[in-house]
Amino acid sequence: MKLFFKKLLYLITMLFIISLISFIAINAAPNSFFASGELNPNITPESIEQLKAIYGLDKPLYIQFFSWIYSIIQLDFGISFASGEMVKNEILSRIPVTLTINIISMVLIFIISLYFGIKSALNKNSFFDRFTGQLSLLSFSMPSFYLALLLVLIFAINFEILPIAGLHSVPNDGSLNYYLDYAWHLVLPIFIIVFGGIGSLILYIRGLTLEILKSDYIFFARARGLTQKQILRFYILPNLYPPVITLLGLSLPGIIGGSVILETIFSIDGMGLLFYQSALSHDYPVIMGILIIGAFLTLIGNMIADLVLLKLNPNYEEK
Repeated sequence: MKLFFKKLLYLITMLFIISLISFIAINAAPNSFFASGELNPNITPESIEQLKAIYGLDKPLYIQFFSWIYSIIQLDFGISFASGEMVKNEILSRIPVTLTINIISMVLIFIISLYFGIKSALNKNSFFDRFTGQLSLLSFSMPSFYLALLLVLIFAINFEILPIAGLHSVPNDGSLNYYLDYAWHLVLPIFIIVFGGIGSLILYIRGLTLEILKSDYIFFARARGLTQKQILRFYILPNLYPPVITLLGLSLPGIIGGSVILETIFSIDGMGLLFYQSALSHDYPVIMGILIIGAFLTLIGNMIADLVLLKLNPNYEEK
């Protein structure tokens, strides 16, 4: 509980700092949502000022910021400039898709990296080890947007096996066919996220496993006649989980940030595509709302990772 409350205080502090930096950066950006209207001769300056007064943009920046913080505490992210809808409703309608893609990707990255990293270390200098090394090199050197366009060209356009974009090709009737079609549309985005995330993690796990295999307790375990499976279960995996879970927690921002590119390429109506569209139109309330929710999810992920570490190792204590 001590660690929990410590992390909770850290989360609140970081959210405030992130919101302050984001607010300053957005207001320092050139142009605004009303820039096109200011250049339109059919729109009077009085109308522009009236719109700014409606959205509270006629007040000093520090008043705008603290008013926005007060609204955030009440879970009110304001009204979208572009659509006129509540920002909270727009984000809630898009967040399930983004969370589904990222959670499935994280689980697959964890499982695949553990398998390839451990097996590569146990079979050092074998064909599988060399293959894994080349796979890892290809993984973290391949840009995700380039891989996405390449796979779309091959599997969606040339062979017409996978869908090009979107999430549905059949009407939402709640049938099994609808959900299978939904899952089929997520194959390419999830594969690209997983492929881009396993490279460095495989090499990291392989290096850790090789260090563990050099330990004295592994030597004595083998001398006592323990099988490879027993050594893996009782000695290798328990020593791998803490650093791997920590690394996965730290990699959350990159995975969530990468969804902006993939959702834009595949036209997936998630938080990433909404953020991209809002950035183009300078829709400040939506941009700020997505930034804060993304930061909150990232901090929650790191907090969960620390609590899992405490469960795996009761002697773990945050410095």
